Amino acid sequence: MTETTERQRRFAHGKTVLDAVDGTAGANVIDALQDISPELGHQVVAWAFGEIYSRPGLEPRDRQLVTLGMLTALGGCEPQLEVHVNAALNVGLTPQQITEALLHSAVYCGFPRALNATFTARKVFAERGLLPVA
Repeated sequence: MTETTERQRRFAHGKTVLDAVDGTAGANVIDALQDISPELGHQVVAWAFGEIYSRPGLEPRDRQLVTLGMLTALGGCEPQLEVHVNAALNVGLTPQQITEALLHSAVYCGFPRALNATFTARKVFAERGLLPVA
């Protein structure tokens, strides 16, 4: 297999995983990179989703819980957090589970980051008609 063919295969595999997890939100991120860094978009699809997200050992919902926690801890990642709150819903987490995970993050990340993450989740829930979260 040539290097180009292998590169295309890895991208195609990653795109399948990306579409299943992130839906159109993930594709929008990749499309937004085309005029500035198409290679970064390729690596997100081929490596992050094709190699990492598709590994055995964690279910997609568990990967999203980890991702939500890490993005909350980092702070300043609200655009990515918005994509991953949508992804968490796509892979079966409930709004209640997401808000519980974000509440739990306040212990380790602090209230400002937990609040920012929760308000980001609220925006996603509102867009998807999932408010109020009981």
